Amino acid sequence: MNIFKNIISGLVIGTLIMFGSCTNLDENPYTTIVDGNIDVNDPSILADFMGKAYIQLQDFYWPWDSYWDASEEGGDLLCTPVRLGVGWGGGYVLHHKHTWETMAPGVNNAYSRCITGILYANKCLDILPESETGKRAEMRFLRAFFYYIAFDFFRNPPFIDTMEFEDQWLPSQLGPEEMFNWIVKELVEIKDALGTEKRYGYPNRYVADMVLAKLYLNRNAYFRGIAPADNSWYEKALAEVNDVIDNGGYTLATHYLDNNKDDHSSNPECIMGIPVNPLARIYGNYNDRKAHHSAAKAVYGFTGAAPYNGSGALPQFIMSYSPDDKRLGWTWAGGVQHEATVVNGETVPNSGAPIKPASGTFADDWTGENVLNYNIEMHSIDNPGSYQMEGYRYQKDYIVPGSRGTASNDINFFRLGDAMFIKAECLLRLGRDKQTAADLITAVRMRSFDDPEKAKRTVADLEGPSVYPYGVRECTSVGFNNWETWIDIPEGGDDIILGGLLDDLAWEFVGEHHRRQDLIRFELTDGRSVWIGKSRFSMRAHNEQRREYYGFSASILRNNLNLKQTKGYPDQDGNIASSW
Repeated sequence: MNIFKNIISGLVIGTLIMFGSCTNLDENPYTTIVDGNIDVNDPSILADFMGKAYIQLQDFYWPWDSYWDASEEGGDLLCTPVRLGVGWGGGYVLHHKHTWETMAPGVNNAYSRCITGILYANKCLDILPESETGKRAEMRFLRAFFYYIAFDFFRNPPFIDTMEFEDQWLPSQLGPEEMFNWIVKELVEIKDALGTEKRYGYPNRYVADMVLAKLYLNRNAYFRGIAPADNSWYEKALAEVNDVIDNGGYTLATHYLDNNKDDHSSNPECIMGIPVNPLARIYGNYNDRKAHHSAAKAVYGFTGAAPYNGSGALPQFIMSYSPDDKRLGWTWAGGVQHEATVVNGETVPNSGAPIKPASGTFADDWTGENVLNYNIEMHSIDNPGSYQMEGYRYQKDYIVPGSRGTASNDINFFRLGDAMFIKAECLLRLGRDKQTAADLITAVRMRSFDDPEKAKRTVADLEGPSVYPYGVRECTSVGFNNWETWIDIPEGGDDIILGGLLDDLAWEFVGEHHRRQDLIRFELTDGRSVWIGKSRFSMRAHNEQRREYYGFSASILRNNLNLKQTKGYPDQDGNIASSW
């Protein structure tokens, strides 16, 4: 059967053609697979390929420099500076300063795995009989989901909806409008077939609702400058999340950090959970290692590889929190760090004696106390960079004691709090039922404040300015105890439309792959997105709208001559693409 002869070679070579991850396309390690020893009717064969499609959900999210990084590193909440004395920096600086050439580091990793998932889903759909409505709906969902991610990155990714093609066929593009419409059409058509049963790790109707809601919510931002803003998209997003909220049976988790546990199979707030098993796969959550100082293993009681001392919170973001908001301490490790202790058989992080070096003194000990002590301040992203104890560290993802750390943490991709925020945002943008919007945000905040009155948000709060102290704020002095040369150019957040709501999105969803989309969607009074229009830390505001998406790298364009470069980025000849 020719249909199956090219399953493996088509998946592998098709990915290489589009992404240039290998220059030798002649080598094919699967040439021993022939029609005679493959039975397309064997359930185990089909199950294997469906499993490979599902695996890409994990693989696009957690490899180093992948979707999580692309979603968080270029925003206003955290960054990975050149970490002096450690060796971090490089590509992450391009994210923060918005100075990538065509593709920011990490985008290609996520994108290539999305395409791999699309190819596996296509092959399953080529084989699955029409009578298998449930399985076909699952594969169509995965394909549409991966295209949603690719569309979000590039607006006009290469399109392929079957593996029935000749070996030399190269995919072309539909165009942004057609791509958007195709994804929507697929999701709308399969919602009923997905059903409403909650099977952890599998899509149902409400997962499709959430993807549609995200597409509709961001539609005006996706086509900013191409099509006029249209409030009907917020009506559509509202209808999708109303289905989730009213009919899905989801409830808010009791504790804020329940949404960042290692297992979400019993989390009542989780709508789309992606199981992670690093024992079977090489990719898993790496935030314990990426963020913390090497001595921080003792803070959490995990025994795996020592952390690499990389990313930290932007000081301005930490300054935006209310002192009554417990999410600050739950999300960020700041100040003196303490050893974990064991109480009644349970490891209690950060509860014992202050962390001291095994011998000698800590490098860059800004206090002189020779203890692990995270300073809220960081010098800069790269001029000169940041020293080893600078910046609060991300600890929101549960760090499992023992050898696991965060590696086995499942991905809570969509949750009820997100649906409630989308509903509130749509109501505010539509200018109706504004008190309902404020009540929704308040309901999500209640679990994070001891005083219910301080958890409350009013319509005026949400529609008012951002309290984030935007502006350039960095120190270019050399030396971890030298803070003399400050560049401080305040901008504030008075010119952000719905700035208060944008703040609440940050405090609630930091580290949950939200921030890039949110900053691109929210606008300033001058029409620019917050993503490009507000300075923070070492990033200067600019007018380059093309930074709201990415261009194809030279290797991708070189290996598929049918692809047209993304608008605003250079093609193979160095010419700037003037259209999609």
